[in-house]
Amino acid sequence: MAEAMIMDSKLRLLFETGINEKGEPVYKTKTYNNIDKEATADQLSEAAQALGSLSLYPVISVERTDNFEIVG
Repeated sequence: MAEAMIMDSKLRLLFETGINEKGEPVYKTKTYNNIDKEATADQLSEAAQALGSLSLYPVISVERTDNFEIVG
């Protein structure tokens, strides 16, 4: 039977940095690599809030991306 083994995890924050000439929001992302594979959603949310508080721009969304290797 095949098994999925987590290889790495990333945390991505999406910031709204302003409005363009058409009146549409402009976004910028910041990705943090080497996130603890065991981190819970609550822990990542707290970390994202702490990191977001260091920015001039509001955090619009937080995403976690996990990469797996399929073995077997």
